[in-house]
Amino acid sequence: MIVSENPVIRCVGALIFDPRGRLCLVKRANEPGRGKWSIPGGRVEQGETDHSAVRREVFEEIGLVVTVGDLVGRVERPAPRGTFEILDYSCWSNEWELSPGDDAADAMWADGATFATLDRNGALTAGLADALRAWDCLPRNE
Repeated sequence: MIVSENPVIRCVGALIFDPRGRLCLVKRANEPGRGKWSIPGGRVEQGETDHSAVRREVFEEIGLVVTVGDLVGRVERPAPRGTFEILDYSCWSNEWELSPGDDAADAMWADGATFATLDRNGALTAGLADALRAWDCLPRNE
């Protein structure tokens, strides 16, 4: 059996916008990116589909029940022992109250101005703003 020295670790993320066009962001409580703002998401567990993983991660991180839509984009990021392959999906919910869980130090609905300030101040996880710009998924101003 050959085991790769740099395995790919499958992850998912959720792009959730409220009716005002604000994007749901979580402040990461754990590495990688501890203390930085990102979108909810995490690792896909063995035997789990991407959609199931998105629903589970969103509920664990911010307490929202979401419907998972289409794949928006894919990014790769270095991992301590391999590469994170992150597939980000559009999601929607009929709930808007965020309740940060164990993996999230905080959570918010960020409008365009808030997101731009976080980006300017280096408070976002690496590559998040660039990916969202490329996918035309930046939050709107209220």
